[in-house]
Amino acid sequence: QVQLVESGGGLVQPGGSLTLSCAASGSISTLIGMGWYRQGPGGQRELVAFMPNSGNIKYADSVKDRFTISRDNAKNTVYLHMNSLRPEDTAVYYCNVACFILGIKNYWGQGTQITVSS
Repeated sequence: QVQLVESGGGLVQPGGSLTLSCAASGSISTLIGMGWYRQGPGGQRELVAFMPNSGNIKYADSVKDRFTISRDNAKNTVYLHMNSLRPEDTAVYYCNVACFILGIKNYWGQGTQITVSS
């Protein structure tokens, strides 16, 4: 099992910045990537950014040039640095860890609320 602990959500004004962090622990020897998804009010969960162990980082078009994903592999932690936040970024943000165990298995954080409002 993999345990994920998220932190860093909250209320921010439009144009502001926030950084989310997610620390992974447990059975992470088969980890192949870490990332972030979000689910807005009444919407489906969607990819925000994903950083595989190797290969290209993937961003949602709506956050390119505003959000940056990074990892500290020594700490098994993934970060999401968010700039120029917009009201439409309001959502619950979920940390995601993908592991390969006879196939890809996804683990999810508890979710953290981000509200962008004046």
